[in-house]
Amino acid sequence: MLSGRAIIGDQMKTLDLSSVFVAVGQVAKGEMSETQLSALESAACPGCGSCAGMFTANTMNCLTEALGMALPGSGTIPAVDSRRIQLAKRTGQQVMELLAKNLRPRDILTREAFHNSFAVDMALGGSTNSVLHLVAIAHEAGIDFPLATVNQISASTPHLVKLSPASELHMEDLDLAGGIPAVMKEIGQLLKLKARTVTTRTLGEDIDGVAVGRREVIRPMSSPHAPTGGLTVLFGNLAPEGAVVKSAAVAAEMMEHRGPARVFDSEEDATEAITHKSIKPGEVIVIRFEGPRGGPGMREMLSPTALLSGMGMDKEVALITDGRFSGATRGAAIGHVSPEAASGGPIAALRDGDIIHIDIRKRKLEAEISETEMAKRLAALPRFESRVRSGYLHRYAEHVGSASIGAVLLG
Repeated sequence: MLSGRAIIGDQMKTLDLSSVFVAVGQVAKGEMSETQLSALESAACPGCGSCAGMFTANTMNCLTEALGMALPGSGTIPAVDSRRIQLAKRTGQQVMELLAKNLRPRDILTREAFHNSFAVDMALGGSTNSVLHLVAIAHEAGIDFPLATVNQISASTPHLVKLSPASELHMEDLDLAGGIPAVMKEIGQLLKLKARTVTTRTLGEDIDGVAVGRREVIRPMSSPHAPTGGLTVLFGNLAPEGAVVKSAAVAAEMMEHRGPARVFDSEEDATEAITHKSIKPGEVIVIRFEGPRGGPGMREMLSPTALLSGMGMDKEVALITDGRFSGATRGAAIGHVSPEAASGGPIAALRDGDIIHIDIRKRKLEAEISETEMAKRLAALPRFESRVRSGYLHRYAEHVGSASIGAVLLG
């Protein structure tokens, strides 16, 4: 989908789905009228396709190219562009060629392919959900790809592309700049170029001769937005198995934050507190029991993060959760905290007022609680009772694994 345009007040605005959710926060704060919100809402998504920022759908579409599982252009050609029809025809033809050559997904989904996809993800500053999805796909392919390895890739991959919600640029801008092949060409020295793709060639052969079209969209390796990747995995006594943040969309002043916890056991309770302006600057909002098992199903924490952004508090307040976020989320929003509260993870032991220290640059997420006190609190936790007592979701909650391994079913 192309991004939308509308005149809000006396200014022309470039819009997408994220704009709508942020505007809801502005209405709650009294900075925008409901009439203006309605006009913005009507203009934000002007056609078919996924919303136009580097959100979850577009991130995964782009990374399917990086995995070698989609033809070049698949990740960025707008839904309304005639090239999409041509691509669909070529894709059908390529499926038949792959069948004739007996080239299967497991021949392409190798460890090298996942390395490439995470490297491209870091260069793009993609959705935090990409970590969850890629690790789950790797698990299904029989490949162990721990979050510590993801962090190693992030540490060595510069952040080159900033699209919404981190900037005013959108997917059509990346497409005009050369798309994912151009991004891969720029970071080629960091990729496993012998990895095979659905073109039946190697990745190196696929990007040979590709050039970057717009340097304001895809920066050179020598002049990145940041020297490390746009996603960061944090570890510490609150997240022994890891937690994920879209560091590319975090304000500089929130890259390190220390503040008292405000603890909520559901997204709804946290959203109500934010809407009623009971959150104070400096606090760390904790939303727990929203993980794979606790949700169940690991719901998106879009409402609270969008409200914080719209109310201008994303540079004053941090948020951590064992749930996940929309790809449109920005600010110091840390998700996938593992182990989750429903599995007796340390996040379940937090209380209002506990001091939480976040250091994204050092990849740390810590509660300033002694080991003895933490162990005492965890031992005293009541047995978790699922919100869903029957049906498929109940069975899912009983068998789902940690977000750190992709929230896959283990039995």
